[in-house]
Amino acid sequence: MSTDLNLSTVLNLSTKHMLDSDLHPVIDFFPEGFMFTDDNLPDFRASQEELLVMGDPDSAGVTREEIQAPGVNGPDVRCLLYKPAGDEAGRPGYLHIHGGGYIIGTAEGSDIQNIAIAAKLGAVVVSVDYRLAPETPIPGPLEDCYAGLAWLHAHAEELNVDPARIAIGGESAGGGLAASLAILARDRGEYPICHQHLTYPMLDNQTGAPGHEGDPLVGEFVWTRAFNQYGWKSYLGNAEPVAPQVPARLEDFSDLPSTWLFTAALDLFRDENIAYAQKMLAAGVPTDFLLYPSACHGFQMVPGAKSAERFVEDHRAALARGLSVDI
Repeated sequence: MSTDLNLSTVLNLSTKHMLDSDLHPVIDFFPEGFMFTDDNLPDFRASQEELLVMGDPDSAGVTREEIQAPGVNGPDVRCLLYKPAGDEAGRPGYLHIHGGGYIIGTAEGSDIQNIAIAAKLGAVVVSVDYRLAPETPIPGPLEDCYAGLAWLHAHAEELNVDPARIAIGGESAGGGLAASLAILARDRGEYPICHQHLTYPMLDNQTGAPGHEGDPLVGEFVWTRAFNQYGWKSYLGNAEPVAPQVPARLEDFSDLPSTWLFTAALDLFRDENIAYAQKMLAAGVPTDFLLYPSACHGFQMVPGAKSAERFVEDHRAALARGLSVDI
């Protein structure tokens, strides 16, 4: 069977009947026929920022402030810092990295989630507003995340954070950057990470490329093969697709931190996520793998959906385990 026929089959197969009915609003997240381009990207980013809904840290007993982390071979990195009430010593820390295909998104987009993590887990959260591609291809975005990790470790004492209980995590491209950061931190040996928390991470630049279309049952909604290839092309620029920036190319998985890896049955990243989890398990990395049926990329953004509510609980409980927090 030719590659063209495979791609035609992929694009023409509907999986709507396999998606939970209360998740059908995700189908309208992007206008029909929309495609990212260098020309429309700035306007799309601006339109998304207009839709942002920020949380109320005061009502949760959390403070939120903007900080600047000294850059690593680059400009300082803007981050949002969330601190829970009280001043008890030995708190956990969590470095969060937002999603957006490496091309869109801001730290503010995860504000409600990060307020809840700080309030319910008693964790100090730093959310990195890393530079986006294509304006900043690799290694810039990953070095921005490394700068955030360095800042959290450097300020651990004044924040009452136990440096042995600092985890990292993110969603989609944020999960990919978290996976990359875990590799980079391991190899540089400067800042320990106790746990990585990966929500359908974006790990493999080949996914969706010609000859790598994969299972036609995945990738119809929210983040498609075409979006994925644009995101990776923007992020890689002229660089070779190698680890740590492309985690799927990693050969040595030893000594990575304990991991929670979540994916969904209809998510474009499902199979690359499964493969990554298998490689960590084979290397002896403690790995908690979770897959939701009848869900797709971005499903947890649907208000009131039962699986979205379940995800919040599963995500928070697993992060608590990774940070050795009793909840």
